[in-house]
Amino acid sequence: MIIKFFAILIVFIIAVVAFLFISSIILRQFIWQEENALYRFFRWIDEHLFLTIILCGTAGFTVLFIYYWRKTLGFIDIVVEASEILSEREDGIIEMPNELKQIEVRMNQAKQDAVRNARLASEAEQRKNDLIIYLAHDIKTPLTSIVGYLSLLDEARDMPPEQRVKYTGITLDKAYRLERLIDEFFEITRYNLQTIVLSKEHIDLWYMLVQLADEFYPLLSLSGKSAAVHAPEDLRVYGDPGKLARVFSNILKNAAAYGSDGSVIDITASAAGDTVSVVIKNDGAIPQDKLASIFEKFYRLDSARSSDTGGAGLGLAIAKEIVTLHGGRIYAESDGASTAFTVELPIYS
Repeated sequence: MIIKFFAILIVFIIAVVAFLFISSIILRQFIWQEENALYRFFRWIDEHLFLTIILCGTAGFTVLFIYYWRKTLGFIDIVVEASEILSEREDGIIEMPNELKQIEVRMNQAKQDAVRNARLASEAEQRKNDLIIYLAHDIKTPLTSIVGYLSLLDEARDMPPEQRVKYTGITLDKAYRLERLIDEFFEITRYNLQTIVLSKEHIDLWYMLVQLADEFYPLLSLSGKSAAVHAPEDLRVYGDPGKLARVFSNILKNAAAYGSDGSVIDITASAAGDTVSVVIKNDGAIPQDKLASIFEKFYRLDSARSSDTGGAGLGLAIAKEIVTLHGGRIYAESDGASTAFTVELPIYS
Protein backbone atom coordinates (compact mmCIF):
# COMPACT_ATOMS: atom_id res chain seq x y z
CA MET A 1 0.00 0.00 0.00
CA ILE A 2 2.80 2.45 0.94
CA ILE A 3 4.77 1.58 -2.18
CA LYS A 4 1.71 2.15 -4.35
CA PHE A 5 1.07 5.51 -2.62
CA PHE A 6 4.57 6.84 -3.28
CA ALA A 7 4.63 5.41 -6.81
CA ILE A 8 1.43 7.27 -7.72
CA LEU A 9 2.74 10.43 -6.01
CA ILE A 10 5.94 10.30 -8.05
CA VAL A 11 3.96 9.77 -11.25
CA PHE A 12 1.80 12.77 -10.31
CA ILE A 13 4.84 15.00 -9.70
CA ILE A 14 6.36 13.93 -13.02
CA ALA A 15 3.06 14.75 -14.72
CA VAL A 16 3.04 18.22 -13.08
CA VAL A 17 6.61 18.93 -14.17
CA ALA A 18 5.78 17.74 -17.66
CA PHE A 19 2.72 19.98 -17.72
CA LEU A 20 4.81 22.99 -16.65
CA PHE A 21 7.42 22.24 -19.28
CA ILE A 22 4.76 21.96 -21.98
CA SER A 23 3.15 25.19 -20.73
CA SER A 24 6.47 26.99 -21.07
CA ILE A 25 6.87 25.71 -24.63
CA ILE A 26 3.33 26.71 -25.56
CA LEU A 27 3.86 30.17 -24.05
CA ARG A 28 6.94 30.83 -26.19
CA GLN A 29 5.82 29.00 -29.32
CA PHE A 30 2.91 31.29 -30.23
CA ILE A 31 2.12 34.99 -30.39
CA TRP A 32 -0.57 35.82 -27.86
CA GLN A 33 -2.96 38.68 -27.32
CA GLU A 34 -2.49 40.42 -23.99
CA GLU A 35 -6.10 39.99 -23.01
CA ASN A 36 -6.17 36.22 -23.87
CA ALA A 37 -7.19 34.26 -20.76
CA LEU A 38 -5.16 31.19 -21.73
CA TYR A 39 -2.10 33.41 -22.29
CA ARG A 40 -2.49 34.97 -18.85
CA PHE A 41 -2.87 31.48 -17.30
CA PHE A 42 0.32 30.14 -18.88
CA ARG A 43 2.18 33.37 -18.11
CA TRP A 44 1.15 33.21 -14.44
CA ILE A 45 2.40 29.65 -14.24
CA ASP A 46 5.67 30.64 -15.89
CA GLU A 47 6.17 33.58 -13.50
CA HIS A 48 5.27 31.54 -10.40
CA LEU A 49 6.83 28.23 -11.36
CA PHE A 50 8.09 27.26 -7.88
CA LEU A 51 4.80 28.21 -6.23
CA THR A 52 2.87 26.18 -8.82
CA ILE A 53 4.99 23.10 -8.13
CA ILE A 54 4.43 23.46 -4.37
CA LEU A 55 0.68 23.95 -4.76
CA CYS A 56 0.24 21.06 -7.17
CA GLY A 57 2.47 18.78 -5.09
CA THR A 58 0.66 19.64 -1.86
CA ALA A 59 -2.75 19.15 -3.44
CA GLY A 60 -1.75 15.85 -4.99
CA PHE A 61 -0.19 14.58 -1.78
CA THR A 62 -3.26 15.60 0.25
CA VAL A 63 -5.74 13.95 -2.11
CA LEU A 64 -3.72 10.74 -2.38
CA PHE A 65 -3.10 10.64 1.38
CA ILE A 66 -6.80 11.03 2.20
CA TYR A 67 -7.75 8.43 -0.41
CA TYR A 68 -5.31 5.80 0.83
CA TRP A 69 -5.96 6.64 4.49
CA ARG A 70 -9.67 6.00 4.04
CA LYS A 71 -8.86 2.85 2.05
CA THR A 72 -6.58 1.62 4.85
CA LEU A 73 -9.30 2.26 7.43
CA GLY A 74 -11.67 0.30 5.23
CA PHE A 75 -9.17 -2.59 5.13
CA ILE A 76 -9.04 -2.55 8.94
CA ASP A 77 -12.82 -2.87 9.06
CA ILE A 78 -12.64 -5.75 6.59
CA VAL A 79 -9.99 -7.53 8.69
CA VAL A 80 -12.10 -7.04 11.85
CA GLU A 81 -15.13 -8.56 10.11
CA ALA A 82 -12.97 -11.42 8.84
CA SER A 83 -11.66 -12.07 12.36
CA GLU A 84 -15.25 -12.41 13.56
CA ILE A 85 -15.87 -15.03 10.87
CA LEU A 86 -12.60 -16.69 11.91
CA SER A 87 -13.87 -17.11 15.47
CA GLU A 88 -17.07 -18.81 14.32
CA ARG A 89 -17.19 -22.59 14.38
CA GLU A 90 -19.18 -22.88 11.17
CA ASP A 91 -17.41 -23.40 7.85
CA GLY A 92 -17.41 -19.87 6.42
CA ILE A 93 -15.21 -18.58 3.60
CA ILE A 94 -13.43 -15.26 4.20
CA GLU A 95 -13.35 -12.96 1.18
CA MET A 96 -11.18 -9.83 0.91
CA PRO A 97 -10.09 -7.31 -1.76
CA ASN A 98 -7.16 -8.14 -4.03
CA GLU A 99 -4.82 -6.05 -1.88
CA LEU A 100 -5.47 -8.42 1.05
CA LYS A 101 -5.36 -11.72 -0.84
CA GLN A 102 -2.40 -13.05 1.15
CA ILE A 103 -4.19 -12.30 4.42
CA GLU A 104 -7.34 -13.89 3.01
CA VAL A 105 -5.49 -17.11 2.15
CA ARG A 106 -3.84 -17.30 5.58
CA MET A 107 -7.04 -16.56 7.47
CA ASN A 108 -8.99 -19.14 5.47
CA GLN A 109 -6.24 -21.67 6.20
CA ALA A 110 -6.37 -20.78 9.89
CA LYS A 111 -10.16 -21.08 9.77
CA GLN A 112 -9.98 -24.54 8.22
CA ASP A 113 -7.33 -25.65 10.73
CA ALA A 114 -9.41 -24.34 13.64
CA VAL A 115 -12.58 -26.08 12.41
CA ARG A 116 -10.67 -29.33 11.81
CA ASN A 117 -8.96 -29.19 15.21
CA ALA A 118 -12.27 -28.47 16.93
CA ARG A 119 -13.85 -31.43 15.15
CA LEU A 120 -10.95 -33.73 16.06
CA ALA A 121 -11.04 -32.54 19.68
CA SER A 122 -14.78 -33.15 19.81
CA GLU A 123 -14.37 -36.63 18.34
CA ALA A 124 -11.56 -37.44 20.81
CA GLU A 125 -13.66 -36.19 23.69
CA GLN A 126 -16.59 -38.29 22.53
CA ARG A 127 -14.40 -41.38 22.21
CA LYS A 128 -13.04 -40.76 25.71
CA ASN A 129 -16.56 -40.40 27.11
CA ASP A 130 -17.68 -43.57 25.34
CA LEU A 131 -14.61 -45.37 26.65
CA ILE A 132 -15.32 -44.29 30.23
CA ILE A 133 -18.90 -45.54 29.86
CA TYR A 134 -17.62 -48.88 28.54
CA LEU A 135 -15.06 -49.17 31.34
CA ALA A 136 -17.67 -48.30 33.95
CA HIS A 137 -19.90 -51.02 32.54
CA ASP A 138 -16.97 -53.47 32.53
CA ILE A 139 -16.03 -52.59 36.11
CA LYS A 140 -19.54 -53.25 37.32
CA THR A 141 -19.58 -56.75 35.80
CA PRO A 142 -16.56 -58.25 37.64
CA LEU A 143 -17.43 -56.29 40.78
CA THR A 144 -20.90 -57.85 40.82
CA SER A 145 -19.35 -61.30 40.38
CA ILE A 146 -16.83 -60.69 43.17
CA VAL A 147 -19.56 -59.57 45.56
CA GLY A 148 -21.72 -62.55 44.60
CA TYR A 149 -19.03 -65.20 45.07
CA LEU A 150 -17.77 -63.63 48.31
CA SER A 151 -21.35 -63.63 49.61
CA LEU A 152 -21.64 -67.35 48.80
CA LEU A 153 -18.34 -68.07 50.54
CA ASP A 154 -19.45 -66.06 53.56
CA GLU A 155 -22.91 -67.63 53.81
CA ALA A 156 -21.99 -71.25 53.07
CA ARG A 157 -19.43 -71.86 55.81
CA ASP A 158 -19.76 -75.63 55.35
CA MET A 159 -19.08 -75.50 51.59
CA PRO A 160 -16.98 -78.42 50.32
CA PRO A 161 -13.27 -77.53 50.01
CA GLU A 162 -13.20 -78.24 46.25
CA GLN A 163 -16.11 -75.90 45.62
CA ARG A 164 -14.62 -73.25 47.93
CA VAL A 165 -11.31 -73.41 45.99
CA LYS A 166 -13.20 -73.08 42.71
CA TYR A 167 -15.18 -70.05 43.86
CA THR A 168 -12.08 -68.47 45.36
CA GLY A 169 -10.22 -68.88 42.04
CA ILE A 170 -13.09 -67.33 40.08
CA THR A 171 -13.23 -64.43 42.54
CA LEU A 172 -9.48 -63.89 42.20
CA ASP A 173 -9.71 -63.83 38.38
CA LYS A 174 -12.51 -61.28 38.56
CA ALA A 175 -10.45 -59.19 41.00
CA TYR A 176 -7.49 -59.20 38.58
CA ARG A 177 -9.83 -58.10 35.80
CA LEU A 178 -11.14 -55.31 38.00
CA GLU A 179 -7.58 -54.23 38.79
CA ARG A 180 -6.73 -53.99 35.09
CA LEU A 181 -9.79 -51.84 34.41
CA ILE A 182 -8.96 -49.49 37.27
CA ASP A 183 -5.41 -49.21 35.91
CA GLU A 184 -6.91 -48.10 32.60
CA PHE A 185 -8.80 -45.34 34.39
CA PHE A 186 -5.54 -44.17 35.98
CA GLU A 187 -3.88 -44.33 32.56
CA ILE A 188 -6.48 -41.97 31.10
CA THR A 189 -6.02 -39.55 34.00
CA ARG A 190 -2.22 -39.57 33.76
CA TYR A 191 -2.29 -39.02 30.01
CA ASN A 192 -4.59 -36.01 30.32
CA LEU A 193 -2.69 -34.36 33.20
CA GLN A 194 0.99 -35.04 32.64
CA THR A 195 3.49 -33.49 30.26
CA ILE A 196 6.06 -35.98 29.03
CA VAL A 197 9.60 -34.86 29.94
CA LEU A 198 12.59 -36.74 28.54
CA SER A 199 15.78 -37.59 30.41
CA LYS A 200 18.12 -38.80 27.68
CA GLU A 201 21.22 -40.97 27.86
CA HIS A 202 23.01 -43.54 25.72
CA ILE A 203 21.04 -46.80 25.78
CA ASP A 204 22.02 -50.40 25.06
CA LEU A 205 19.07 -51.05 22.75
CA TRP A 206 19.79 -54.75 22.25
CA TYR A 207 19.72 -55.40 25.99
CA MET A 208 16.50 -53.35 26.38
CA LEU A 209 14.69 -55.37 23.69
CA VAL A 210 15.90 -58.71 25.09
CA GLN A 211 14.82 -57.65 28.58
CA LEU A 212 11.34 -56.66 27.33
CA ALA A 213 10.96 -59.97 25.50
CA ASP A 214 11.81 -61.80 28.74
CA GLU A 215 9.33 -59.67 30.72
CA PHE A 216 6.55 -60.55 28.27
CA TYR A 217 7.31 -64.28 28.35
CA PRO A 218 4.70 -65.13 31.07
CA LEU A 219 1.96 -63.20 29.27
CA LEU A 220 2.81 -64.61 25.84
CA SER A 221 3.18 -68.18 27.06
CA LEU A 222 -0.44 -68.25 28.24
CA SER A 223 -1.55 -68.36 24.58
CA GLY A 224 1.49 -70.20 23.22
CA LYS A 225 3.05 -67.04 21.78
CA SER A 226 6.72 -66.09 21.97
CA ALA A 227 8.96 -63.15 21.10
CA ALA A 228 12.24 -63.37 19.16
CA VAL A 229 14.80 -60.54 19.11
CA HIS A 230 17.00 -60.06 16.02
CA ALA A 231 19.50 -57.25 16.58
CA PRO A 232 23.28 -56.69 16.84
CA GLU A 233 24.50 -56.74 20.43
CA ASP A 234 26.38 -53.45 20.04
CA LEU A 235 23.27 -51.52 18.94
CA ARG A 236 22.88 -48.27 20.88
CA VAL A 237 20.59 -45.26 20.73
CA TYR A 238 20.36 -41.90 22.50
CA GLY A 239 17.10 -41.35 24.37
CA ASP A 240 15.09 -41.73 27.55
CA PRO A 241 15.35 -45.42 28.56
CA GLY A 242 12.16 -45.46 30.62
CA LYS A 243 10.07 -43.74 27.97
CA LEU A 244 11.43 -45.84 25.08
CA ALA A 245 10.85 -49.02 27.09
CA ARG A 246 7.24 -47.88 27.43
CA VAL A 247 7.03 -47.38 23.65
CA PHE A 248 8.18 -50.93 22.86
CA SER A 249 6.13 -52.34 25.75
CA ASN A 250 2.95 -50.72 24.43
CA ILE A 251 3.59 -52.12 20.95
CA LEU A 252 4.29 -55.58 22.37
CA LYS A 253 1.06 -55.43 24.40
CA ASN A 254 -0.79 -54.68 21.17
CA ALA A 255 0.94 -57.58 19.40
CA ALA A 256 0.22 -59.94 22.31
CA ALA A 257 -3.46 -58.94 22.38
CA TYR A 258 -4.20 -59.25 18.67
CA GLY A 259 -1.74 -61.93 17.49
CA SER A 260 -3.01 -65.46 17.00
CA ASP A 261 -2.25 -68.23 19.51
CA GLY A 262 1.06 -70.01 19.01
CA SER A 263 2.54 -67.25 16.83
CA VAL A 264 5.97 -65.64 17.10
CA ILE A 265 6.42 -61.89 17.52
CA ASP A 266 9.57 -60.85 15.63
CA ILE A 267 11.52 -57.89 17.05
CA THR A 268 14.10 -56.73 14.51
CA ALA A 269 16.44 -53.80 15.07
CA SER A 270 19.16 -52.34 12.85
CA ALA A 271 21.09 -49.14 12.23
CA ALA A 272 21.41 -47.27 8.93
CA GLY A 273 23.32 -43.99 8.85
CA ASP A 274 22.33 -41.95 11.88
CA THR A 275 18.98 -43.74 12.41
CA VAL A 276 18.00 -46.86 14.31
CA SER A 277 14.92 -48.79 13.17
CA VAL A 278 13.02 -51.22 15.39
CA VAL A 279 10.36 -53.35 13.68
CA ILE A 280 7.91 -55.38 15.79
CA LYS A 281 5.95 -57.78 13.58
CA ASN A 282 3.14 -60.14 14.48
CA ASP A 283 0.63 -62.12 12.48
CA GLY A 284 -2.85 -60.71 12.13
CA ALA A 285 -3.92 -57.89 9.88
CA ILE A 286 -5.19 -54.39 10.55
CA PRO A 287 -7.64 -53.01 7.94
CA GLN A 288 -6.08 -50.31 5.79
CA ASP A 289 -8.78 -47.80 6.71
CA LYS A 290 -7.85 -48.16 10.40
CA LEU A 291 -4.07 -47.88 10.07
CA ALA A 292 -4.23 -44.07 10.10
CA SER A 293 -6.34 -44.04 13.28
CA ILE A 294 -4.57 -46.52 15.55
CA PHE A 295 -2.21 -43.83 16.91
CA GLU A 296 -5.09 -41.57 17.97
CA LYS A 297 -5.77 -41.47 21.70
CA PHE A 298 -8.78 -43.44 22.95
CA TYR A 299 -8.95 -45.37 19.66
CA ARG A 300 -9.44 -49.12 20.03
CA LEU A 301 -9.38 -51.69 17.26
CA ASP A 302 -11.57 -53.95 19.37
CA SER A 303 -14.61 -51.87 20.29
CA ALA A 304 -16.28 -54.68 22.22
CA ARG A 305 -17.58 -53.34 25.50
CA SER A 306 -16.34 -56.20 27.62
CA SER A 307 -13.27 -57.24 25.65
CA ASP A 308 -10.37 -58.50 27.71
CA THR A 309 -7.94 -57.41 25.00
CA GLY A 310 -9.30 -53.95 24.34
CA GLY A 311 -7.34 -51.43 26.42
CA ALA A 312 -7.95 -47.77 27.04
CA GLY A 313 -6.82 -46.88 23.54
CA LEU A 314 -3.88 -44.83 24.86
CA GLY A 315 -0.89 -47.14 24.43
CA LEU A 316 -0.07 -46.37 20.80
CA ALA A 317 -0.99 -42.69 21.17
CA ILE A 318 1.49 -42.32 24.05
CA ALA A 319 4.09 -44.29 22.07
CA LYS A 320 3.73 -41.88 19.14
CA GLU A 321 4.10 -38.83 21.40
CA ILE A 322 7.26 -40.22 23.01
CA VAL A 323 8.83 -41.14 19.66
CA THR A 324 8.01 -37.70 18.24
CA LEU A 325 9.64 -36.02 21.25
CA HIS A 326 12.77 -38.05 20.50
CA GLY A 327 12.83 -36.64 16.97
CA GLY A 328 11.81 -39.93 15.42
CA ARG A 329 8.69 -41.39 13.86
CA ILE A 330 6.44 -44.42 14.29
CA TYR A 331 4.13 -46.01 11.76
CA ALA A 332 2.33 -49.27 11.07
CA GLU A 333 2.00 -51.39 7.93
CA SER A 334 -0.21 -54.38 7.26
CA ASP A 335 -0.14 -56.73 4.28
CA GLY A 336 -3.33 -58.64 5.05
CA ALA A 337 -1.56 -61.47 6.89
CA SER A 338 0.69 -59.66 9.36
CA THR A 339 1.20 -56.24 10.92
CA ALA A 340 4.53 -54.47 11.47
CA PHE A 341 5.12 -51.47 13.72
CA THR A 342 8.27 -49.52 12.85
CA VAL A 343 9.98 -47.11 15.25
CA GLU A 344 12.76 -44.92 13.82
CA LEU A 345 15.01 -43.06 16.26
CA PRO A 346 18.15 -40.90 15.90
CA ILE A 347 21.28 -42.64 17.16
CA TYR A 348 22.89 -39.46 18.41
CA SER A 349 21.74 -36.38 20.29
